[in-house]
Amino acid sequence: MTTTYRRLAALAIASVALGPLTVPTAHADDPPGSAGIAAPAPAIDANAPGLMLPDGATLAPAKVLDIKQIVEEEGGQQRRQDTNVDVTFALQAEVLFPKNSAKLGPAASARLAAIAAEINKLGSGRVRVFGFTDNLGTYEHGLKLSKQRAVAVQQVLARSLNPSTTFDIRGYSEDYPIADNATEEGRKKNRRVEISFPRTSPVS
Repeated sequence: MTTTYRRLAALAIASVALGPLTVPTAHADDPPGSAGIAAPAPAIDANAPGLMLPDGATLAPAKVLDIKQIVEEEGGQQRRQDTNVDVTFALQAEVLFPKNSAKLGPAASARLAAIAAEINKLGSGRVRVFGFTDNLGTYEHGLKLSKQRAVAVQQVLARSLNPSTTFDIRGYSEDYPIADNATEEGRKKNRRVEISFPRTSPVS
């Protein structure tokens, strides 16, 4: 950053406390690029009214902001979302089930085993398994298929989790899409099973 720009930046900051910024006009004997600014920027007064809270005003209580972190596999087959409160895995139906089926395919075991290990690692005792479809076919068929898929996933997870783990299992058909159902790419993202559970420690 040039000396000129540093001075301009300082004057802009100072104007908050000292009033509108006035930039002198250039003169023939000014150095090239100086825009006529020769004097150093005035110091900022920490006690200026513009930098102080009005009488009676207080700062809001400190709070922990909700941090959201999303990691998605290339192609979107699996997505993990972490917040301060919970962890959610969204798996596209194609990596778990054959088309229009609720029978888990061979690739599902390894993915669900990894998720079960994460649930055990965090010590979560409650797991939500929600199924979703796209908008093709009837809504009623989507409700049935999405619920059957959620149940199939829950049954596999339960084998690796603490017997006291409780499950909330639901099928939502085409409700709550995460992409545009007007394209096959969007429908593929909407055909999914979401597994979510509370975390026992904040995101690092």
